[in-house]
Amino acid sequence: MKQWMAMCLALAWLSAGAQEADGLAATLSGGHTTYIVQTGDSLTAIGARFGVDAVVLARANKLRYDEPLQPGWLLQIDNRHIVPRGPRDGLFINLPQRMLFYFEAGEPAAAYPVGLGRPDWPTPTGAFKIVLKEENPVWDVPVSIQEEMRREGKTVITRMPPGPENPLGRYWLGLSIPGYGIHATIAPSSIYQFRSHGCIRMHSDDIAALFTRIEEGARGEIIYAPVLLARLADGRIFLEVHRDVYKKGGNPLKRTHELAAAAQIEHLIDWEKVAHIVQQKEGLAREITLPAPTRESTP
Repeated sequence: MKQWMAMCLALAWLSAGAQEADGLAATLSGGHTTYIVQTGDSLTAIGARFGVDAVVLARANKLRYDEPLQPGWLLQIDNRHIVPRGPRDGLFINLPQRMLFYFEAGEPAAAYPVGLGRPDWPTPTGAFKIVLKEENPVWDVPVSIQEEMRREGKTVITRMPPGPENPLGRYWLGLSIPGYGIHATIAPSSIYQFRSHGCIRMHSDDIAALFTRIEEGARGEIIYAPVLLARLADGRIFLEVHRDVYKKGGNPLKRTHELAAAAQIEHLIDWEKVAHIVQQKEGLAREITLPAPTRESTP
């Protein structure tokens, strides 16, 4: 999927640096692009790379979810995400969003899809620091995962050296949250999914890029926000709603009303669009700005 490198690693930040005086997010990452299907591609793999659910990608391109892709097909991809408000230096991860945002000098510098903990093994929230940077890490298998291997009748592994079968890949960023880290993966299609034992998985190219920029001691935060509302500098309002995988988010429509009321923009929002977005839970930034009333011409 080399085309990704040319088209999408240079992320389009919309309204970056906009003021957040009303308490809302003011920046979007991603954008609209056309992707040429390559041999071996699947909707799941493409969605994992761009940060879009495969079902949403299929619907946007009028395809069946399980339809085999043909090399040369053109897919229209919208992978816009609201950049949450939060620490403006270091790493910021929103679990329902399955996105990692990297900030430098107070500005968003990169955004990457990530794979996270499955519902019965959730990724924790909270502030953290990067306490270890390691290339070609050895995987010391946690006792809890060894027990899972035993229950499932698998060969119990206690330690795995670097190599093509090591699930940590080539890079490991250890967190101050004990037992957790950000790492590469040998299962790239698991990115933008909830399939890990709690750690944060990144595509090998993405973490290679991040690894060169991040330093030990860098700060970060993990949050849980299925509903995000943004108002850009040009006045447009966007809503992003995700599935509440860990069952911690509450009512998304109520949360949208709370965010809009706090920012005093309820009268600027198309609530019919909001209802549709809440029902769909596509996980992408969608505009909900209420159109300005049309002026009737005077006789």
